[in-house]
Amino acid sequence: MSILGNRIKSLRDQAGLSQKRLAESLGISNVQLSRYETGDRKPDPDTIRQIADFFDVSVDYLLGRDSRTHQELPEIDDPELNILFRDLKNASPEIREETRKFLEFLMEKEKDRKPGDRQGR
Repeated sequence: MSILGNRIKSLRDQAGLSQKRLAESLGISNVQLSRYETGDRKPDPDTIRQIADFFDVSVDYLLGRDSRTHQELPEIDDPELNILFRDLKNASPEIREETRKFLEFLMEKEKDRKPGDRQGR
């Protein structure tokens, strides 16, 4: 098994996902994922990036160039938000993805506001 295959399998196991479930989430076949994990096949760069994004790890980590498993979250000037973001590191991939989509929605909404509409600033 390759480093890439070992890391994909390890992350999948840590997340409690079956090969079928992860393959569905990534939009690839179960057979493809199995071959990636065993090292029989290598994913293309876009698929490697997609796997890294799914598990919130760096591409370097997947490729064995970085031993850190998770990217560090930046500190924010709001202690409650910092706690929330740290808790998200332990959330399921589904919850993290839903949270990401919700935050993107809120940020788009914020861009559409006029300067006078912003309260408390």
